[in-house]
Amino acid sequence: MKPTCFRFIPIVIFAVWGVLFLSGCNKAYYSAMEKIGKEKRHILVDDVQGVKESQTKAQEEFKDALSRIRELYAFNGKDLEIYYKRLKASYEDCDARAIQVEKRVNIVKQVALDLFTEWEGEVKQINDAGLKASSLQTLADAKKRFKQLEIAMNKATQGMYPVLAKLNDHTLYLKHNLNAKAVGAMGNEVVSIEQEVAALIENMTLSIREADHFIKTF
Repeated sequence: MKPTCFRFIPIVIFAVWGVLFLSGCNKAYYSAMEKIGKEKRHILVDDVQGVKESQTKAQEEFKDALSRIRELYAFNGKDLEIYYKRLKASYEDCDARAIQVEKRVNIVKQVALDLFTEWEGEVKQINDAGLKASSLQTLADAKKRFKQLEIAMNKATQGMYPVLAKLNDHTLYLKHNLNAKAVGAMGNEVVSIEQEVAALIENMTLSIREADHFIKTF
């Protein structure tokens, strides 16, 4: 099965497809999609939708990880290893989702670049001055809207990594220190993590909003 023939595929296959796409087989993919009536603008809208869906899931997974942190600080003498395993699972979910989000954002950027490059080349082939001017203005507007989306996506994507680093710190620390004293030593960190998760959720919300606007207006 050739990866260039499919777009919405399971996450594991998607990861492989993302590497292939960004390494240069996108031309074959575009050619295959054109044969079924999908141009680059349709692909771009689909991919922006994919980023939006991944970020929506990421919001829930980071919120879940924060809940696991709060459970730790509310530790009441029960088996601490249970709380550790929950936190570890949440961290792993967030980490996997962050990888997926970044790959999807990178693909969106590549598709947009390819689309705008093609558009610029084809505008030059238009002889009618009025039509050429209109197409150039539409292209400029599309680039402007995409730039706003790109900035929002980048900010949300980069915001995941400081939170992931802190979650990883907690997970590794607890792995070798499963006792109430260790939990107490981390007590001051909860406020910091809550603030970073809140900022991340807000940035993702803005990115999702920009994605919605782009899809509706493109």
